[in-house]
Amino acid sequence: MHNAPKPKPEDLPTRAQLRLSTLIACIGAVAIGVMVYMPAELGRDPTGVGTFLGLTEMGLIKQQLAEEAEADALLHGGDDQSSLMNDILGLFVSQAQAQEAWQDEITFTLAPGASTEIKATMEEGATLFYAWSAEGGRINFDLHAHAGDRNVTYEKGRGQTSGEGSFVTPFAGDHGWFWRNRDSAAATVTLRLRGDYSAIVRAD
Repeated sequence: MHNAPKPKPEDLPTRAQLRLSTLIACIGAVAIGVMVYMPAELGRDPTGVGTFLGLTEMGLIKQQLAEEAEADALLHGGDDQSSLMNDILGLFVSQAQAQEAWQDEITFTLAPGASTEIKATMEEGATLFYAWSAEGGRINFDLHAHAGDRNVTYEKGRGQTSGEGSFVTPFAGDHGWFWRNRDSAAATVTLRLRGDYSAIVRAD
């Protein structure tokens, strides 16, 4: 085994070179923060690079998601028990099969920035099958339920144009969607439902 030769003093970087390297690293970190982190996480793009790279829209969506989650928590109280989603999303049906026996079809139009809630009144252990599509724009949605101090989030989506699936209710109450149109044009949504529910309620 051979020891590495000791470097010569003239081969080592000088203090001025070390300070310059540190300064360049700091400038690079600040540039990444301003041009990448701020647009992608905060939706703020002071340089315009984030918009060019498509990061600003992602950041705006994240901020909208956080704001709507906070507003929903203030409205309904408590934290969403999203960990239940993997346990209760066990039953799925293809769109072709579901269309054979839809019980209800609901169509509504949301202007830019408008929102609405559509929910099905269900007992504990009931199953709901659904399929929806949006035309003219993209939709943000939060599929959830709350009753007293109990609440659950089944699914959330941002900038979506369709979806389908099913869920089993962990408790009795109104289970369904909070919809919001964040696009610049009106969006028309068609929602189809079938399952074990006693009523459909809507709140604008």
